[in-house]
Amino acid sequence: MRLDLTPYRRSTIGFDQLFDMLEQNTKAASAENYPPFNLERIADDRYRITLAVAGFTRDEIEITAQRNLLLVIGRKEERADAQFLHLGIANRSFERRFELADFVLVEDARLSDGLLVIDLVREIPEAMKPKTIAIKTGAPLAAVENSANEAQAA
Repeated sequence: MRLDLTPYRRSTIGFDQLFDMLEQNTKAASAENYPPFNLERIADDRYRITLAVAGFTRDEIEITAQRNLLLVIGRKEERADAQFLHLGIANRSFERRFELADFVLVEDARLSDGLLVIDLVREIPEAMKPKTIAIKTGAPLAAVENSANEAQAA
């Protein structure tokens, strides 16, 4: 599947990183599908990623959160002494990348019954949250200052 964002690139400014990320994720999604995973919205500001990592122990999985990127790596050692008659369970190393929006942080990660569950939360700083401005009565602040300055000058 090819994602063509050319019409949007022509008419927008400053969205280059977003378009590049969408194109890269489209290529990556078609290339690798191991391990399978679910993305879930728990609440308006809470998300959950669930990866099926049967056969992996906690020590074989590494989770790294960087700015706008969550990286989950599973390292599985090849068993030289094993003689499989049939190998139907995928038991190979993997690397999964998840692009995170600004202010999305990893809150918790747990491994249970072959599922790795990673909980995420979006925490917007107070300075960036919308705030209600109180409406006052009387003359605007600039008009009050000007009249005070004129009174001092007289």
